[in-house]
Amino acid sequence: MEKIRNREEAGEKLAVQLAAYTEREDVLILALPRGGVPVAEPIARALKAPLEVFIVRKLGVPGHRELAMGAIASGGVRVMNTDVVRSLGISEEQIKKVAEAEQLELARREEQYRGERPPLELSAKTVILVDDGVATGATMRVAIKALRKGGVHKLVIAVPVAPPDTCEILSREADELVCPYRPSPFHAIGLWYEDFSQVSDEEVGRIMKES
Repeated sequence: MEKIRNREEAGEKLAVQLAAYTEREDVLILALPRGGVPVAEPIARALKAPLEVFIVRKLGVPGHRELAMGAIASGGVRVMNTDVVRSLGISEEQIKKVAEAEQLELARREEQYRGERPPLELSAKTVILVDDGVATGATMRVAIKALRKGGVHKLVIAVPVAPPDTCEILSREADELVCPYRPSPFHAIGLWYEDFSQVSDEEVGRIMKES
């Protein structure tokens, strides 16, 4: 397949496929920072819908931070991987300690990206959740669980590129999946972009301010 030029072009292509959601009062565009924000911006613009960030923080197992025992997300939602917690005998006290540290980082990012805007109101909304691509889908699946807990009416996942097996999983967990590129073998998201340069906190802040 031909490569996507950059995140903005990815968003423009997704916007075309999401045209049915244009100018609907119940629609909210949520971007996973940082990479999802420049993809979501042209979608929000085309659909004339509000744009917000949705932050997910992994709760790493003490001493093995790369292993997730759960996650927290915007709106005070916590999702736990009970199998990991049980099999490793992780105490409530340990969970609390990790969750408090990650909550601070989540709050810092909320402050940086969202400023003074009020907390997200998700109930009865049609949410279009955007990222710049998905590999394993772990973060996206946590976001899905958190949004379901938040009471969204309909959940649409919009990503430019993802492997076919991950698309299959996300299709089952979301109400709709929009993903135009599904290469196999996949390897890494960045391979399918001409420009996949890192997105800075400043750029996210600028886009959110302008939106």
